[in-house]
Amino acid sequence: MTDTTPTLDLGPQAAVVARLAEGVTDEQLAAPTPCPQYAVRNVLGHLAGLAVAFRDAGRKDLGVTTDTDPGSALPEIGQGWREELPKVLGELAEAWLDPAAWTGMTRAGGVDLPGEIAGLVATDELVIHGWDLARATGQPYAPDPAALQTCHDFLAASVDDPSRGEIFGPVLPVGPDAPLLDRAVALSGRDPGWKPGS
Repeated sequence: MTDTTPTLDLGPQAAVVARLAEGVTDEQLAAPTPCPQYAVRNVLGHLAGLAVAFRDAGRKDLGVTTDTDPGSALPEIGQGWREELPKVLGELAEAWLDPAAWTGMTRAGGVDLPGEIAGLVATDELVIHGWDLARATGQPYAPDPAALQTCHDFLAASVDDPSRGEIFGPVLPVGPDAPLLDRAVALSGRDPGWKPGS
């Protein structure tokens, strides 16, 4: 562990996502989201899967949960997702409270990567998919400020990475005075003005 190793409490952002999930009605599960090909139920399924994968990545508990490519199948929610999702989001946050999670090597989505990068990816996933869920279901969204700043900085640093196209869409232009959330969303390849039916 060095003084420059980034650490972040993922608990506040995980709690934001859990509250958004709690606000989803059964009727909204088939609604479209800013993620092409993903309905609300798929975003929820993806959140549940990534929470487990990054929980285990933080614990360095490598196996099936950390080896599975998230793009290998359309994610779906299980029967007990309303109880399971907040539980695994809490476990994810708890795992990354351990400074050791941010050091050494780990694996997520079948990719070996440094612990600190895995933590940044987990933060990005929680912030951006939280926005997806909020937009798709018409809920207000106020991400944890520290998580949002971390997410923005992580995405901004990847703009010139030739492999980013495998993960994110093309960066969309926004004004320099746009809110930080809009800038992060645009860096992820999403339209900050997206609404259902747009």
